[in-house]
Amino acid sequence: MSKPDQYLLGYREAEQDRLERQALELAKESAWLFNEVGVLPGMAVAEIGCGPRGCLDMLADLVGPSGTVTGIERSDDAAARANAFTASRGLTNVEVRVGDGRSTGLPRDAFDLVTARLVLINVPHPDELVGEAVSIAKPGGAVAFHEAAWPLHTIDPPLEAWDRLYAIFQGYAVVNGIDLFIGRRVPRLLRDHGLADIRSNAITQIYPVGHGRRMLALDFIENLGSRFVEHELVAVDELTTLKAELRRHLEDPDTFVLSCLFVQAWGRKPR
Repeated sequence: MSKPDQYLLGYREAEQDRLERQALELAKESAWLFNEVGVLPGMAVAEIGCGPRGCLDMLADLVGPSGTVTGIERSDDAAARANAFTASRGLTNVEVRVGDGRSTGLPRDAFDLVTARLVLINVPHPDELVGEAVSIAKPGGAVAFHEAAWPLHTIDPPLEAWDRLYAIFQGYAVVNGIDLFIGRRVPRLLRDHGLADIRSNAITQIYPVGHGRRMLALDFIENLGSRFVEHELVAVDELTTLKAELRRHLEDPDTFVLSCLFVQAWGRKPR
């Protein structure tokens, strides 16, 4: 059996493609968060776990040419894609470095904003990443997270195949030290790490047929299916059947699909 994974969803090329699409799908919510935090021209911003795109271009526009955006990404390939993306957009105020979100190597007390989107839910020991984010923020600076609390989807009519797959996801998360419900405790994590003036926002979305995130569960299963089998959480034949049943259900326009609960939480480091 393999060791616990450092990033739940892995680094398949198809997953990196999905993350690039996600940057557009969640752009409106991220823009709202950065407006609430108050990202201004000239600021120094760090995005932890930026992946192949993250919020890098949005943040670069907000801080302008007098500001800087530093991305931290654990995957060499994802970091290379992020640097290629920012170069293609002419974003000379952005730099993406390869590093671990728990130990970024970035200077302490250096950033006006440190942010991450849907990273804590994908890594073990998320409290360590929060601590690192707080340590590199300036006194008076902000730390902001956009996270999730499962279930990934709520589906009506209910589907036994999805209930079974959800249980498999949970079992795999436990093995790998992943908290699928991290979103609901992010405000507390920020308080525990000494931040003040903590605020939060909750978001849900409806995914009709044709929405880019309606098939998200199937995307995740493609990422993790072989590892589910390796950990003896499900047999290959059963997994194949479950995926087919879920696909048929999601392709039915009469199936109602509600997203997980997204939680945005942010606070300031005392001066």
